[in-house]
Amino acid sequence: MGSAYDYRRIADAVEAEISAGVLRPGDRLPPQRDFARRRRIADSTAARVYRELARRGLTVGEVGRGTFVRAAAPPPAPALAEPSPHAVDLTLNHPVVPGQAALLAAGLAPLLRADVLDSALRPAGVAGTAAARFAATELLARGGWRPEPGRVLFAGNGRQAVAGVLSALVPPGGRLGVEELTYPVLRALAPRLGVSAVPLAVDAEGVVPDALAAAHRAAPLGAVYLQPTLHNPLGTVLSERRREDLARVVRAVGVPVVEDAVWGFLRPDLPPLAALLPESAVVVDSLSKRLAPGLGLGFAVVPGRWREAVAEAVRATGGGPPGFALDAAARWLADGAVHAVADAKRRDAAARQEVAAAALAGFAVRGDPAGYTCWWELPAPWRAEEFAAAAAARGIAVTPGAAFAVTGARTPNAVRLGLGSPPVDDLARALGVLAALARSAPGDVRGR
Repeated sequence: MGSAYDYRRIADAVEAEISAGVLRPGDRLPPQRDFARRRRIADSTAARVYRELARRGLTVGEVGRGTFVRAAAPPPAPALAEPSPHAVDLTLNHPVVPGQAALLAAGLAPLLRADVLDSALRPAGVAGTAAARFAATELLARGGWRPEPGRVLFAGNGRQAVAGVLSALVPPGGRLGVEELTYPVLRALAPRLGVSAVPLAVDAEGVVPDALAAAHRAAPLGAVYLQPTLHNPLGTVLSERRREDLARVVRAVGVPVVEDAVWGFLRPDLPPLAALLPESAVVVDSLSKRLAPGLGLGFAVVPGRWREAVAEAVRATGGGPPGFALDAAARWLADGAVHAVADAKRRDAAARQEVAAAALAGFAVRGDPAGYTCWWELPAPWRAEEFAAAAAARGIAVTPGAAFAVTGARTPNAVRLGLGSPPVDDLARALGVLAALARSAPGDVRGR
């Protein structure tokens, strides 16, 4: 009975990856033996997982080609409530505040001059320009920390910056320490780089320093990828004491830290780990959350000993930055647009957290008052995947916790709510629907 439970849990995790968009229709799953090795399960268990995925209508096998993801059948209509006429997507976090476009448009006006535009449209290297590096130091500075301009590198977006840093620091076949619940794209990226993601235990404060030390003792880690400030999905923020404890462990074991600081702008009072570990920590950031989803200019603040290796890795993947984005970012910083938009998003995030706290009062919900994320541990007897399907039938998309689990060993019975994308009124209505859904029984929803 235990093995049956295990294979279904692993199938749940794969289904969650499909729901979250980590695995897309048409993606090919690895051969069953490779899948078994990656998940540290028996070949026979992997075969049962693949059969279960096919039974659920999530995959299709093609003789001689392999197993591919296909679109899942839509869930049955619920009996509890009528489906919403307007879909509300809480799987994404793309905050846009009123007046944002007007602020950004003003900074772009000078770029419409032919001579300026001609220069901005030329290729840019990963080192950017002197003006762009200076602007980046202003953009990334927080909590009394300010990067040295010579350490700043640029990429086309934040994901390319992360990929370049990791490929430079962790060789193929190496081990990457990662919080046991982490950014789904990182989970998908690690195997593509030939890197094994090693889960590190987390508690209410974030990653446990002793877990990092124990993982490194078991077999050396090439690097550690962490989200110390407004972790996705948990919303945790490392306390000052936890940061200091973590820094001591990092110094002792001598492993590089890659800090994903994409949400750090929401807590300008907190410096990154690089303030404590100037020669051991790389800071990765981007414009996508700070300004707008389509502005994906990525940044990496890299200690000198790794700078050339990271620059070469970004260049090798074609992940260099567009010159137009570098020029625009510098102008938006100069005219105050970046700071104005960031300030507005801090107020917006706080207001949305208040909406969530009111709508989900009485439930086990975790969310930092400054963040755009809520982590909801569902009440029994709900299972995360079943809850997500029932929510989808009401026109509300949420992400099951399994989508964030590094391995199938921990598939939390929780969902992540991204509060940043829908209008506030739609968000409040959707959260009210989800609260009513959680108070019902799964059998009532299925109309049994």
